[in-house]
Amino acid sequence: MIGVVAATAGGRTAAATLQAAWPDEVVLLTEAKAADALREAWRTCDAVVSFLAVGATVRVLAPLLGHKTTDPAVVCVDESMAFAVAVLGGHHGANLLAQRLTGVLGCTPVVTTASEASNVTPLDSYGADLGFTVHNPGLLANVGAAVLSGEPVRLEGAEGWPLPPLPPNVSPEAPEDAPRILVTDHDEIACMCHEGWFGGALVYRPKSLVVGVGSARGVTAEEVSALVDEVLADRGLAAASVRYLATADLKADEEGILQVARERGWEVVTHPAGALASVEVPNPSEVVRAEVGTPSVAEAAALLTAGPGAPLLVEKHKSANATAAVARLAPRGRLSIIGLGPGARDLLTPRAITSLQRASVVVGLDQYVEQVRDLIRPGTRVIVSGLGQEEERARTAVEEASAGNAVALVGSGDAGVYAMASPALEFAGTDIDVDGVPGITAAVAASNLLGAPLGHDHAYISLSDLHTPWEVIERRVTAAAEGDFTVCFYNPRSRARDWQLPKALSILAEHRPPETPVGYVRNATRTDEAVTVTTLAELDPARVDMFTVVVVGSSRSRTVAGRFVTPRGYQWA
Repeated sequence: MIGVVAATAGGRTAAATLQAAWPDEVVLLTEAKAADALREAWRTCDAVVSFLAVGATVRVLAPLLGHKTTDPAVVCVDESMAFAVAVLGGHHGANLLAQRLTGVLGCTPVVTTASEASNVTPLDSYGADLGFTVHNPGLLANVGAAVLSGEPVRLEGAEGWPLPPLPPNVSPEAPEDAPRILVTDHDEIACMCHEGWFGGALVYRPKSLVVGVGSARGVTAEEVSALVDEVLADRGLAAASVRYLATADLKADEEGILQVARERGWEVVTHPAGALASVEVPNPSEVVRAEVGTPSVAEAAALLTAGPGAPLLVEKHKSANATAAVARLAPRGRLSIIGLGPGARDLLTPRAITSLQRASVVVGLDQYVEQVRDLIRPGTRVIVSGLGQEEERARTAVEEASAGNAVALVGSGDAGVYAMASPALEFAGTDIDVDGVPGITAAVAASNLLGAPLGHDHAYISLSDLHTPWEVIERRVTAAAEGDFTVCFYNPRSRARDWQLPKALSILAEHRPPETPVGYVRNATRTDEAVTVTTLAELDPARVDMFTVVVVGSSRSRTVAGRFVTPRGYQWA
């Protein structure tokens, strides 16, 4: 929750605006004295928006400061609503909250963290969305300074994880005596004894381990906990890297197992006995099969949860009333399919920016990648290609994600509308995670410039017959005309395809009066934008090209004060 504190009438008005915009997130603390309200927000909320001066806010909160990873994020907004200043917890929510406030209050976010200024992935949130935790946060400042200053930094253990990019000076090939970043699920003692890994390395714990547990009915939490510690210690594995505690669904209510999971913050996963029985394990037991219907619980549950091809790191250990084993999860690559919008930077969504900066590999049409080149973080690998290579781009993006990378496949508008989402998803399998990031389409941008032509039922039709036979396109145009839809034409006319648009317009003219409004927008929201409202009879197709969206009204569409409007059909009393 976001606690909002204000002491003036202007601040309280702005606070009410925030609550109206984010009703499920905002708690207003505007009636009490400002200092008391700040302390209450600090104590009870995840973040604080203070409509007070930065100095006043800091003086109240300074005695309450603990650690940036556990303290609430704090943003101060000035009385004129000109600036939203990320004061505390920049990398832990304040920077993002300051940016979100821009959309509601129109203020400018003020972000002072060094990594944001350099457009570099912050180390204190590196891999956090994958569940990574920092083992020794005291080293963040020193290693982070080396990263930002361009010094060589050695990166170890990150292979296969879909992690965000780090600058080129951070590399597995950096000298061995350079500052180090280490991703490992081994504990410190094991690493120091066997490989000398830790030393002065900044260590991240990935959520990479599954502990499988079987037990007799009524097993105690103490016994389960001790056995889990034993199997982890067998291979020197860190409890902080455990993600799941897995067992048979017959044990879904076993309080001893559930208590251990609660106390350690692990998610419990259960499987039917039949599914467990299908997993090949090194230590099957016919006694267990007779009791629960599967020859293995601990080993099979660990392997089944970890996924196909996962290694069993520790075979079954036994105590008086329980068994436990450990498997390692195979990381899954990540593909974000991002719509960049129609071209204007302020119509590029915050989620698209976040996803773009999260990716270590960016794939896209050369001109679209150049459009956002300044947002791509240092160290990102960029793969571009030209027009007509859509299938190759889609295949490349999926292959990169399947190799374990965090990939962004970018395109204009919305990726799911005449863009890259459909070809990419035709290639994508179940081995990767896919995230679709919505974008503002060319049709929506053009519609808003023209007026409200899409105010009632409408159809999108591409006039490109490169991949769709013209006969199919013509049937669709005819159906839209007979159905009296407003029609939005994509890919309306090119040098090689100059007759399709006149033909489509002639079909519509058979079902529309000559004065039917038509609007066309070239390069919507870009610097050379051109907006025209005309009629079906007067439209000159020669003025249209591939950078243009054409919208033809329905029989109910009309022009009002020069604006193209399709009424919704409200009946006013």
